[in-house]
Parts: sequence; C-alpha cells; structure tokens
Amino acid sequence: MPQSARSRVSAEKKVLTVESGATGSVLPTSRTAVRAFTISGSSGRKRVACSSRIRDDETMTGPETTQPRAQPVDYDHDLDRFLTNQTATRLFSTSGDVHEPVAEHLRRQHAGGRVLDLGGGNGLLARHLKDRGLASVVLDQARYVATAPPPVVLADAERLPFADETFDAVAALWMLYHVAEPLVVLQLAARVLRPGGSFVACAPSRYNDQEFKAVLPEWGSRSTFDAEDAAELIGQVFDVVDVERWDAPLVSLRDAAAVEQFLRGRGLSPQAAGEAATGFERPMTVTKRGALVWGRVR
Repeated sequence: MPQSARSRVSAEKKVLTVESGATGSVLPTSRTAVRAFTISGSSGRKRVACSSRIRDDETMTGPETTQPRAQPVDYDHDLDRFLTNQTATRLFSTSGDVHEPVAEHLRRQHAGGRVLDLGGGNGLLARHLKDRGLASVVLDQARYVATAPPPVVLADAERLPFADETFDAVAALWMLYHVAEPLVVLQLAARVLRPGGSFVACAPSRYNDQEFKAVLPEWGSRSTFDAEDAAELIGQVFDVVDVERWDAPLVSLRDAAAVEQFLRGRGLSPQAAGEAATGFERPMTVTKRGALVWGRVR
C-alpha cells in the first residue's frame, strides 16, 4: 500500500479508511437503446409498462432552480431513514429494486470479474454479486459501509484511491445525485475500469412519487443527477449502450402505516411522516419514475 495514500486499516471491522486527498492503489493487486424496464429476481422476471422518456406535462411541475443541487447526505446521522427506505422498497414495491437485475447482468457480462460498488452502503448489490461469483469492493463515505461484505473502503467517490484499470465494472446505483460534480466521478470510474469494462448508474426522476408532491419539499427540483439528464451526462464519458426508463405505478401502500413508512424512507422526519400519512386515501399506488443507464469504457 503506497505511503502516499496515508491510509489506515481497521482490522476489527475490515474497513479501509482513506483520508481525503489520498491517491494510488489500496487494493492488492453512441448508440442509446431505450426499452421497457425488466426486473429479474428470485421470484422470476417482471416487465413493467414504461414510457420512452420522462414526461414533462402539467402534472409535473415543481420548484424551479437555476442550478442543480446535490441532495444532502444523511446516512450517518439518520441511518434509520435509509434503512426504512430499503425496508419500504422490499415490502411495498410490486417490481423489486434494480440491484438484483444489475448483478445478474454483470454476471453475464463479466463472469468471475471484479466490481467497484460506488456508494454501495450496506452492501445490497455486493451480496447479490457474491451470490453470482463476482468479487466486489464497496466504497462509501458513510460509516455503515462497515456492515457491507468485505472488502470495503471508507472514502469519497470523488477521490477514488485505486490504480488505473483495476475493475471490470463500476456501479453507481442511487448515489450520483449526492455528488456536486458527477462528471468527476464518471471520469474517475472510467480511469479505474479495464478495457471493455462496464459502467452502470441509476437515478430517480425529479418527478418521482408524484402522488406525494404536496408533502415532499424538494419534489420537482433538479438534482445534479436526475433520470432526465443521466444518459446525457454518462454519454460525456462513456459510450452509452442501453437506457432503461420506467414510469408506472410500482408501489402499493395498503394502509396509513405503510404510507408513513414510505414517507419516512423518502426523507420526512418520523413526526412529519406520521402526520402526512393521514391525509391520503388508502390503499394507494405510487408512480415510480427513473432511469438505469449502462455504459462501456471508451
């Protein structure tokens, strides 16, 4: 491990902590196809209705912002919010999440390869990769990364501490909207990819969860990495090979408790989520809008 990395390893948690500004290796050694979103999982494959683009009509208007803003990171000081969001997705989504189908796609493309999971949190993708025989490294700046399957790295995605051409694939699922300059992360991801390597990222639309726009303060505001702009941004660094978009009622909430849990996961405080939940008729469905973009290193 290069001394310039100024890194320290916590053997107890198997977490590699990299100080800000570290560089070097810390490991041992355009065409765009738009199609319907297909989710593959342990319960089979589900194809959901979706549009070829995110609509921009009178039902989807939100606060105007002159500049996109990075969404705040709350994972260390409000871990309950993050875990509640994961639980709500598991309980109430009628189609699952992207992690398992992404892992399956990576198995087909890079069998036996190594994947860098940027912003991988508690290792949801890493666990699916492990089940499919792929090695992974989970990098996150939040300390709950210690709960992900090792090896894990506590570091900033805008300062990747890996040597060039280290990975066969890089995933950035549900995380680039937290970054002030996503292009920096995309360029760094390209640097650490081997020739022929894959990059995949996903993001919600700024008009996601339309049914709750009255209670979600930032609904309709631009983030630094929205579904509306994801393919264009990724295309500035990678050859975009596939774009999957969804726009469909993919969440089902049967009662006020389910609505409260869902809103808590979407960022409302426990009190605000409880108060807001009583204002909606149940059962209800929630429209999910987003995009998953696959790229290949140039």
